Amino acid sequence: MAEPQESEASSGIRVSGMQFAYDAQPPLFYDFSLNVAPGSRCLLVGANGSGKTTLLKILAGKQMVGGRDVVRVLNCSAFHDTHLVCSGDLAYLGGSWSKTVGSAGEVPLQGDFSAEHMIFGVEGTDPVRREKLIELLDIDLKWRMHKVSDGQRRRVQICMGLLHPFKVLLLDEVTVDLDVVARMDLLEFFKEECEQRGATIVYATHIFDGLETWATHLAYIQDGELKKAQKLLEVEELKNSVNLLSVVESWLRAETKQEKKKTKNPAQTSSPFGMSSRQMAYYR
Repeated sequence: MAEPQESEASSGIRVSGMQFAYDAQPPLFYDFSLNVAPGSRCLLVGANGSGKTTLLKILAGKQMVGGRDVVRVLNCSAFHDTHLVCSGDLAYLGGSWSKTVGSAGEVPLQGDFSAEHMIFGVEGTDPVRREKLIELLDIDLKWRMHKVSDGQRRRVQICMGLLHPFKVLLLDEVTVDLDVVARMDLLEFFKEECEQRGATIVYATHIFDGLETWATHLAYIQDGELKKAQKLLEVEELKNSVNLLSVVESWLRAETKQEKKKTKNPAQTSSPFGMSSRQMAYYR
């Protein structure tokens, strides 16, 4: 994406030269940089294992990287400045069926609780916003969480995660369990949050229906490397394609062919350990 102005950098997301590796593993990210301006609705796309979930967890402050200034969210260190999450300014919704609820701590969303107990257990919320989300997600407050479907449970999780007005929202495949109507209504709500309040959203998904007109930006990751980051309207392939799905599909199919070539021709691999040149640079 284009280099943001100073005011944008202070209120959006900025990753500068990030390096990250899991224990005893080759680096997943090496010299990784990404800028997301405030008010953006950025799609995060890539194959399974490309690093999308890890990146979102790093942005959410759930994984530590070296240096306070390497990952900045709202002009704060994503990992070190814990008030980001405590204030509700930074929100993360992932696949885990658990949620921190008031003084009760980490509560499993599949426990024997009512939806009302879970939702109303989130402290310091605006009753008007809470009612809007309950109606938007079509939640029955009498639902027992251990008896509902995954889609109903996901609605409650999303509702709880959105009760506090966020400034940055990170989404990791949270709409996969929703039906078409619930998903489209939720996307419209997210759009309003960005346009009316200047919120920023990074959304990792494999479901692209209707996203051509919803997203403002796109970031494409391949094996921990940022291959493309630009405004959606400027994606050249999209200008000559019927939809976003076909464009992303072509990228991922090209990846698969490339990996198969490497498997058939090991001599083409950049290192004897199967690491890419950027990963090998980490050890030099």
